[in-house]
Amino acid sequence: MPLVTSKEMFEKAYNGGYAIGAFNVNNMEIIQGITEAAKECNAPLILQVSKGARSYANHTYLIKLVEAAIADTGLPICLHLDHGDSFELCKSCIDGGFTSVMIDMSSKPFAENIAITRQVVEYAHDHGVVVEAELGTLAGIEDEVVVSAEDSSYTRPEEVEEFVSKTGCDSLAIAIGTSHGAYKFKPGTKPQLRFDVLEEVSRRLPGFPIVLHGASSVPQDLVAKVNAFGGEMPGAVGVPEDQLRKAASLSVCKINIDSDLRIAMTAAVREYLAGHPADFDPRAYLKPARAAIKQLVAHKITDVLGCAGKA
Repeated sequence: MPLVTSKEMFEKAYNGGYAIGAFNVNNMEIIQGITEAAKECNAPLILQVSKGARSYANHTYLIKLVEAAIADTGLPICLHLDHGDSFELCKSCIDGGFTSVMIDMSSKPFAENIAITRQVVEYAHDHGVVVEAELGTLAGIEDEVVVSAEDSSYTRPEEVEEFVSKTGCDSLAIAIGTSHGAYKFKPGTKPQLRFDVLEEVSRRLPGFPIVLHGASSVPQDLVAKVNAFGGEMPGAVGVPEDQLRKAASLSVCKINIDSDLRIAMTAAVREYLAGHPADFDPRAYLKPARAAIKQLVAHKITDVLGCAGKA
């Protein structure tokens, strides 16, 4: 089975009231953990690569690792560029075999966002690739995406129809209170997603797939484990999973998950090395790291996204 686009995935997810997990990948163990979980859960899958991950791991290596995952699992997998910051980057990924790209011009003025997004859409569609765009800006840090709380803004529902119509994008990432990175909200606070914004966007764009970025939940047991074995992660509060389940039951068809994976992997590595300080074999500590990724992804697919059995 070749790589697929997210078009059919999103149609089924929208009509079925669930979301597809879009998991960020950086190396072999992360890809293996994610895809092994998806295979056991029989779930469709989006593997996404940031600009930083592509630079770190090399485009060719990532493509071959994802192709190996398809051969091993037989799953429908979409390979997506996360937060493309230029037409040139999106074009390079399209030419290099990605089946989906995101062009993120959300920090630009509305008209400029439309113009650059439209340019990417025209090139992508000519090559059978789908495009995700973004309106509204999320606070936080993810690789080279850095937005202060003061500069973040909710998506304005009154802009979405014009934006989608003029750009021709295939899905839209909106800002309703999620945040990039692990350190999302002040300790003691309970984040509350703006479902009123989501519902108004959905009313204006019936049947159109919506995307949530910055939707990691930051499991507190894993944060505690990181801290117990040599780390000092500040108190981190993510998006409550019950709110993500609600979003997935509405028009949100893609939910991005990255920070949770990093924390799970780091916790497993630190725990292993704390108990085996003389072990210097990477295979020894990356094996439990891969297992931790698999366990986390299976939980997300089954208990949060609702896409188990939907491949």
